[in-house]
Amino acid sequence: MSIAEPLQEPCAEATQHDCKHGRAANGCEDCKVRLFSVCAALESSELEELDRISQARKVQARTMLFEQSALAGSVFNVTEGVVRLYKSLPDGRRQIVGFALPGDFLGLALQDRYGVTAEAVGRVSVCRFARSAFLAYVDGKPHLLRRLHEFAGHELSLAQDQMLLLGRRTAEEKIAAFLLNMQARYARIGAVSVTVPLPMSRQDIADYLGLTIETVSRTLTRLAREKAVLIVPDGVRLLDQERLKRIGAG
Repeated sequence: MSIAEPLQEPCAEATQHDCKHGRAANGCEDCKVRLFSVCAALESSELEELDRISQARKVQARTMLFEQSALAGSVFNVTEGVVRLYKSLPDGRRQIVGFALPGDFLGLALQDRYGVTAEAVGRVSVCRFARSAFLAYVDGKPHLLRRLHEFAGHELSLAQDQMLLLGRRTAEEKIAAFLLNMQARYARIGAVSVTVPLPMSRQDIADYLGLTIETVSRTLTRLAREKAVLIVPDGVRLLDQERLKRIGAG
């Protein structure tokens, strides 16, 4: 099911209201992702204005936020959960190009159509803005534009990391680098831990790294046997980060 433009009927569990995220009485100002999202650049009065043009939505796993090549009518701020971003190839295969985490903004490309499909990995909460309303809101707020440019630079860095991962690296090097990159991204949003949550499937990881699912599973098992990692429910604990850094560096 998709909530791409034109907006489809929400799923049975979806909710729509002012951007309270179902958590706080003061809306955007109390949103738990605000401090590491683009919204951190805004003052209280500006957040109230942003609140008025937003909709909070909760979507089920495997629900599309938007689809590749569809008209780009909305932008989304991920407030909870993980979103997979992928391109559909002419032969029917998919290439996962990234995973959006809480605080990430989606759909802000300059083109009129979405360049990728965005799909919820598990249950996801987003703050949705009509693209035209959001662009009008941004106009005249140079401090928010600077923040958006910073995020664009971060996304470019992630894209460069992806290119390196798909380059001439062994499966072990790719997986070690992937785990460390995910740990760093979670730390960036305040989740500092030796345990890296991996809500995405092994197939998702394989599609992201350009490997087979069997290779991903076999490599993780070998790293666990060598006590570099410990596979735990919904994630991987990094036991020997120095060794993983050496492996990931190639």
